[in-house]
Amino acid sequence: MALGPTAAPLTDASADQSSVDAPQLRLFVMGLFFIFGGITSLNDVIIPKLKELFTLNYTQAMLVQFCFFTAYAVIGIPGARLVKRIGYMRGAVAGLLIMMTGCLLFIPASQTATYGVFLFALFVLASGVVIVQVVANPLISMLGKPATAHSRLTFAQAFNSLGTTLFPIFGAILILGSLATVNMADLQGAELDAYRTAESQAIVHGYLGLALALALVAGAVWYFRNALKGERHEESQGLAGLDLLKRPRFGLGALSIFLYVGAEVAIGSIIVNYLQLSDVMGLNSEAAGTMIGIYWGGAMVGRFIGSALLRFLSPGKVLAGAALGAVALLAISTQTTGALSGYSLLAVGLANSIMFPTIFSLACEKLGSRAADGSGIINVAIFGGAVIPLITGMIADLTGSLGMSFILPAICYAVIAGFGWYARRPALGEPA
Repeated sequence: MALGPTAAPLTDASADQSSVDAPQLRLFVMGLFFIFGGITSLNDVIIPKLKELFTLNYTQAMLVQFCFFTAYAVIGIPGARLVKRIGYMRGAVAGLLIMMTGCLLFIPASQTATYGVFLFALFVLASGVVIVQVVANPLISMLGKPATAHSRLTFAQAFNSLGTTLFPIFGAILILGSLATVNMADLQGAELDAYRTAESQAIVHGYLGLALALALVAGAVWYFRNALKGERHEESQGLAGLDLLKRPRFGLGALSIFLYVGAEVAIGSIIVNYLQLSDVMGLNSEAAGTMIGIYWGGAMVGRFIGSALLRFLSPGKVLAGAALGAVALLAISTQTTGALSGYSLLAVGLANSIMFPTIFSLACEKLGSRAADGSGIINVAIFGGAVIPLITGMIADLTGSLGMSFILPAICYAVIAGFGWYARRPALGEPA
């Protein structure tokens, strides 16, 4: 979920700086999008599982997303510096190995049956995800013509959405399907610890499989570590490239990424519990968990469609329309009941589809050889996935209503619509 260089037509000189000659790497980069998208969406399955095991309120349960997305704030800029030092391919290998380490940390988390250890494992896993994203986002935009970057980045995000669609479906079956019909209030002391340890094994089994897959992918990427030709990086200006925030278009784009990721993650985190409500769809945990695939699947379908539409339509206007559509769907969901309430919330995924890549490409126009700096800063903005869900959980606890908590995501989408309208015209010579 991040990108980098320019998407508008460039001069020949700037195009040379932002392109690399390695078309055979496109498949690998698409695979990276698939992997980190799927792993991120698994949090939506883990949250209701851990909420049940540790009898958490919504604020405490949202610490899963807080710890995961805090890694973007902590690792984003250092990750960009690492990639600039060792190169894109070796940076991808480093990120994949850190992700594998995070998956393996679920073993001691399960053995101790301690919520804090689970949160630490998620932070380590997310740290690797951040580094992989710092690599994948600018690289996919470089592997082709700058003039078609909007379309290509949206197409790559469709593979990200494929991962976010498939992983929760299988995760719900493996992780939520094992929830026992036990009243946690009846368990105490050693009996409660034993129950938590046994039930958390379902999480461990899923992440052990991921650790093996990540090791294989890391080996494949290492084999092609010297495949890039013409890779170039410009030294950071100012404090870790933060001078880029002086560009109004980039600064507003970074804010929009903060709000978008926060809103998207907050909604995804609540879907399972929301669909279980009697006045919504009244589903059990496993059935509600598999429905997450519809939310992320809508984003996948929309991105394939959007990759074609953005070749002909103004990206800024499309972004504004999609954001306003998300506000309307949230209003419908909170003001209705039954299937209409549930499916209108799930349909927000379709509205989300083009937002991330379009915000990125609009914000990052004219970055050229500073793509890694821009990608690192934008990855820090993804910290919104930690903040917005946590506040959303607090609203749910304070009001006693999941529906009321959707007010915050709606505000986020309204701001994004404003950025889309602001950025509807190409960036032309903005001052640095």
